Amino acid sequence: MTTLQAPPTPVATSLLQVRGLNVYYGESHILRNVDLSVKSGQMVCLIGRNGVGKTTLLKTVIGLLRQRSGVVELEDRNLSALPPHRRARSGIGYVPQGREIIPQLTVRENLLLGLEALPGGLARNRHIDPLVYELFPILEKFLGRRGGDLSGGQQQQLAIARALLGKPKLLLLDEPTEGIQPSVVLDIERAVQRIIKTTGISVLLVEQHLHFVRQADWYYAMQKGGVVASGPTGELSKAVIDRFLSV
Repeated sequence: MTTLQAPPTPVATSLLQVRGLNVYYGESHILRNVDLSVKSGQMVCLIGRNGVGKTTLLKTVIGLLRQRSGVVELEDRNLSALPPHRRARSGIGYVPQGREIIPQLTVRENLLLGLEALPGGLARNRHIDPLVYELFPILEKFLGRRGGDLSGGQQQQLAIARALLGKPKLLLLDEPTEGIQPSVVLDIERAVQRIIKTTGISVLLVEQHLHFVRQADWYYAMQKGGVVASGPTGELSKAVIDRFLSV
């Protein structure tokens, strides 16, 4: 039974707006005047070679990095001064590169951590939405298993499920198929598509797997810290793919 539902919003409505974003590591200028938007119910993919600023952009959206200038807005609310936990409770879920599940905790305990993003946190929320088991059946089977004993693909499914339990409006995925066997890659692709269609959650992902990239509605290509191309993924040309995808 599917119960995890995002508030209904017209597809044309802008959910995330990033404007004029500049981010530095020390004195190194990493993101340069980045503009980007994600509409409600939309899947948007960031593409580009390694080291061009894709992960930095996601970390800035969730608040792990601070911009020197520019604005991050969710549903027209300026989040730029908010710390990560406040952004999570505003409606942003984040699955980092490398997954960052807690290896000594069980699958169930890792899932419960996702409830911290809900109002009242774990003190008021203990219910694991059954949708995560519909999306990733292996998790229900392994609830008592330690997170560190799962395979890489199973850990990725756990990380996505954990983020979903916070009922985000926007889900940030950083290279969700990296280092995962092809059969599980397809499972994750199908799950992400179902998340969007079932809940209305929007997705902004960093991805190099071309098959997954093509499932997005829109792409932004990054180079040297800036957005240098964008458009519908249906119009991705071979020249763009050769230039911005490392596969």
